Amino acid sequence: MTAARLDAPVKVTGRAKYGADHHFPGMVYGCVVLSTVASAELEAMDVTAAKSAPGVLGVYSPFDPLELRTPVSPLFGETWVPMQTKEVDYYGQAIGFVVAETFEQARDAAMLVEVTYRTRPALTSLEDGLATAEDAPPSRDGTPPTFEILEDGVESFDDAMASSQVVVEATYHTATQNHAAMEPHSAVAVWDDGELTVYSGNQGAHLQAQELASALDLAPEAVHTLNPYVGGAFGGKGRTSAPAFLAAAAARALDRPVKAALTREQVFTATAGRAATVQKMTLGAERDGTLVALRHDSWCSTDVHRAFVEPTSHGTSREWYATRNLHISQKVVPLNIPPTTFMRAPGEAPGSFALESAIDELAVALDMDPIELRQKNNSTAPPGHDLQWSSKHLDECFQIGAQRFGWAHRKPHGHTDGDWQVGLGTATAMFPALRFPATVGITLLDDDTAVVATSGADPGTGLLTVLSLVGGESLDIAPEKIVPRLGDSALPPGGLSGGSTATASVGTAIMIAATKAIDELVALAADPGAPFEGAEVTYADGRVLADGKSMTFGELLRAVGRTSLEVTGSSAPGEELTKHSFSSFGAQFCEVRVHKWTREVRVSRMLGVFDTGRIINARAARSQLIGGMIWGVSAALHEGLEIEANGRLANGDFASYLLPVNADIPEVDVHFVEYPDTLHNAVGAKGLGEIGTVGMAAAIANAVYNATGVRVRHIPIAIEDLLADQPV
Repeated sequence: MTAARLDAPVKVTGRAKYGADHHFPGMVYGCVVLSTVASAELEAMDVTAAKSAPGVLGVYSPFDPLELRTPVSPLFGETWVPMQTKEVDYYGQAIGFVVAETFEQARDAAMLVEVTYRTRPALTSLEDGLATAEDAPPSRDGTPPTFEILEDGVESFDDAMASSQVVVEATYHTATQNHAAMEPHSAVAVWDDGELTVYSGNQGAHLQAQELASALDLAPEAVHTLNPYVGGAFGGKGRTSAPAFLAAAAARALDRPVKAALTREQVFTATAGRAATVQKMTLGAERDGTLVALRHDSWCSTDVHRAFVEPTSHGTSREWYATRNLHISQKVVPLNIPPTTFMRAPGEAPGSFALESAIDELAVALDMDPIELRQKNNSTAPPGHDLQWSSKHLDECFQIGAQRFGWAHRKPHGHTDGDWQVGLGTATAMFPALRFPATVGITLLDDDTAVVATSGADPGTGLLTVLSLVGGESLDIAPEKIVPRLGDSALPPGGLSGGSTATASVGTAIMIAATKAIDELVALAADPGAPFEGAEVTYADGRVLADGKSMTFGELLRAVGRTSLEVTGSSAPGEELTKHSFSSFGAQFCEVRVHKWTREVRVSRMLGVFDTGRIINARAARSQLIGGMIWGVSAALHEGLEIEANGRLANGDFASYLLPVNADIPEVDVHFVEYPDTLHNAVGAKGLGEIGTVGMAAAIANAVYNATGVRVRHIPIAIEDLLADQPV
């Protein structure tokens, strides 16, 4: 199916109302105060000047805090709340909140707050902390941070590696990143008779409501959160943001609506981002390319509270290739840096850079085509698991991609085009196919339309349109007759819009709800006094049928004196998890051009071929994958936070945090290998929002090597990395 995005007209015309776009009578404005040291205890905060500044209504700090508690989320566990302690754990931590009649007054007063710190030594460098790294906690499925799989007769991994005929060993580095969503984190909070309403961009309205209720010690039904439009999230708006907690508490304290929004610079520290990683890869193979042993040791940064671990080794090498011997380890280095959290393809994006670069290095050492090497070691199931992939067509992705991209013309050492060195690179992309519990409500109306509603969010993914397409198909009516609703905690809980789960989760719930609605409609039509009393009633094309007669469901509802029929349907992962392993797959291709003299790297062609199950909306799916591939370019060539020794971000703004622009991105080609996976879910769709990012950075680095002969083992790749290869 292909459909235009339903939210496109209101977004491109500026009529879509995001969280900070809401205004209420008597509304006041809050500004967050941030720390200027990375590790300390707050000794004092002099707020005298701030309190006496024009328009100021309240100044809050750990010495005079707002009434908040640490909330516990059923999905995330404890969520950090600002100003509940005098401990400062990173530069740019929220330590104060000033509320005034206007934003400008709040901002100016915030600059008058004088802070005295009792400073402590701060650790801000991942490299400096490697010697004291800790084991990561077990994975969600209980897998320990370090484990091995050895084939029968092999006593140790070192023995397996020693028996390998060809060995490649290298260490790879990836940079800290920030989500940099277009919409900064913000919230508008309004209280009415003891009940709270919050407008704030978030990836799950009911999850945000749960966290706010817990933090404010309220009954869940006393909190209503709305986020019909979210200006980008990528994992960075999964948890409730500091502005939402602070605005809600301040609005209760002042008995006035409060709006709070982070500035662009504050977003870089007062939220959370992707961890930096160091990854050591060791691959052993036979001369024909068969993997004998694979070792992936990974270290990642995390904040001092160890809130999140970037599962680089567990998210890639644990599953991607068939190998007889496998050693995986994951360690963390707690640092005085802003929190780390989920970010598009967490684990798989940085992990694939190391794994897919190492595979390319092995192909070079074997003098073997990189695609042939990957296909030779294609897995039918994750190593050490008996559960085979439910559906895997990765070989076909590479075959189609190689043909479309002209891979047969690739030369081992690239070629030149005038002053440009040209190279081709490829990489595997995988991302787990997941589902979250989700509930959807369907309401059939007497005007022959149907409301399909759930509390989930659409942070630019196209979920609103998916509701209309799957809803129309499931109810056997035109999608135009579906009224989709999202982003409201009062609606049935739709799960988190994250992990590339929304279509599979919500779509399955829609199908279940639609079946219930049709069953109830058919029963209603045959009830005593109904138009088809006692008859054998069927349903098709939005109509009930019996005895050669038919009527629309709206006509039936009117005939029995009803305006609507409401049902809900719920779905959750279940028995299928005991039968198969699930993943989306893809093959990434790119061509780069490196200037002989300036060493500038330009991506000139990109192609992604993806096996992601059934495609619900080809237009939106293509857009999602293109966006992910562009993010891969950004990671490879542009994006990386630079943390100074004192913890300050040297480039925490859009002026110096590099992101690609239109001129950096060529025409991007996307092709689908479409095999519906109904073993995963009834819709047959697998996640595709995140897989577009996976592998692309490695494909670019591999192409740079093909063009120049220089192997760069860190991202982002800079001009300086290629100067050693500059022609004389």
